[in-house]
Amino acid sequence: MKIIDRYIGKSTLIATLFAVAVLSFVLVLGNIFKELLDLLVERNVPVQTVLAFMMFVLPFSLAFTIPWGLLTALLLIFGRLSADNELIALRANGISISRVSVPIFCIAAMLTAICFWINIDIAPRAEKRMLLSIFEIATNNPSSLFGADEVVSEFPDRRVYVGDRKGDTLINVIVVEIDDDNNPLKMVHAQYGKLIPDPAHSRLLLKLYNAQFEERDPKDPKNIRKIRQGINLVEGTFPIPLQALYAEYMNTGRLTSFTMAELKKEELTTPNPKRALRVRVEVSRRFSISFACLAFTLIAIPLGITAHRKETSVGFALSIALAFIYFFFILVARALQENAQAHPIFLMWVPNILFITLGAFLFFRMSRR
Repeated sequence: MKIIDRYIGKSTLIATLFAVAVLSFVLVLGNIFKELLDLLVERNVPVQTVLAFMMFVLPFSLAFTIPWGLLTALLLIFGRLSADNELIALRANGISISRVSVPIFCIAAMLTAICFWINIDIAPRAEKRMLLSIFEIATNNPSSLFGADEVVSEFPDRRVYVGDRKGDTLINVIVVEIDDDNNPLKMVHAQYGKLIPDPAHSRLLLKLYNAQFEERDPKDPKNIRKIRQGINLVEGTFPIPLQALYAEYMNTGRLTSFTMAELKKEELTTPNPKRALRVRVEVSRRFSISFACLAFTLIAIPLGITAHRKETSVGFALSIALAFIYFFFILVARALQENAQAHPIFLMWVPNILFITLGAFLFFRMSRR
């Protein structure tokens, strides 16, 4: 029996690792590389910075691709075992499906613990580090944030438009200072400018040439009749503080970057009931997704045997359908995380309840045959 356990366990681990690697690369790393390609090629961001950024995002993918990879692996393995009549041979020798599945459930329990560790500790720390890396890029290499014919919105208190770039020189620069409602208050238009990092004071120095100013009425910023034209400068240096940028990326709004202790503290201290509900939904999400490995295992074994196909495409297509159903509820719950009437906490657990109940029924019925 040990030989069979090693055979099933080794096949499952190898197939799961391969599936996780492929899914992580295709679904996450490929998209991230596409998003960062512009930074890498056109904005002169060091390659090591891009690779570090991708590594910080990797834990988020693992929280999803580990369960999905296990699901895909089990569908393929048990589909092949069923198609090759190996399960029939095992049953003929008195070995039940339940006994064959023992190493599978041990692996699922191990992966559940790993996912739980990732969700409560590794992923939040990685997100904080990822957000900090964006801040470090803005501080040490600010020109990487500015591309040709783009509006830079990373700064929460202002918007910067750059018409073109020639090396470190920004052409046709427009800087708009905005209020909390995104209404423009002040605007500077310069023919060209340069950015000088000032990390000692956590700010950027924007040196503008041939600049024109205008200011709006702060009480009525949308009224263009109240626009006041300011002075013209041949050359001027304007500081852009980065504290607001740092606060934007590290503020309390990003609950996914909170550890479990920070979430508990936030739930107890926040006076906003919607905020407190969001915190509880986030806690439920981390626990719920951690149990996805067990839920997928229960339903994948009987479905893989029933499919009775050893083609990779069939198993992968079935895994996509099941993963879509599972994560759809997670996405809906997150979209309704401030709506108490929608019961988002219950919605977070619906896919586990559905898959475990259906999987247990199918598994029990198959083991009784």
